[in-house]
Amino acid sequence: MPPKAADKKPAAKAPATASKAPEKKDAGKKTAASGDKKKRSKTRKETYSSYIYKVLKQVHPDTGISNRAMSILNSFVNDIFERVATEASKLAAYNKKSTISSREIQTSVRLILPVLQ
Repeated sequence: MPPKAADKKPAAKAPATASKAPEKKDAGKKTAASGDKKKRSKTRKETYSSYIYKVLKQVHPDTGISNRAMSILNSFVNDIFERVATEASKLAAYNKKSTISSREIQTSVRLILPVLQ
């Protein structure tokens, strides 16, 4: 039976690990305080730049594009996308539907981008 009493000693170690927990918090604070040393990962920004560039090279293989022009085209694509999505959402709401289908997208494109005659 005495060996079982010895087995109960690791249970007494539990408070010892609890005393180490504040040390881990301090270590976490040190890394947060010295954030200059740790390199932050860049947040990914989703753009249409690669797709715009691929289409440009298909149409005009010899032509390049500046960063500012790419930014303007990216803003343009985002704006048109948002307008089409908003109009399609309105059309679905008018028809009491909860799903935007290709029909709503097609109608919204026709409303937003009318053909000049």
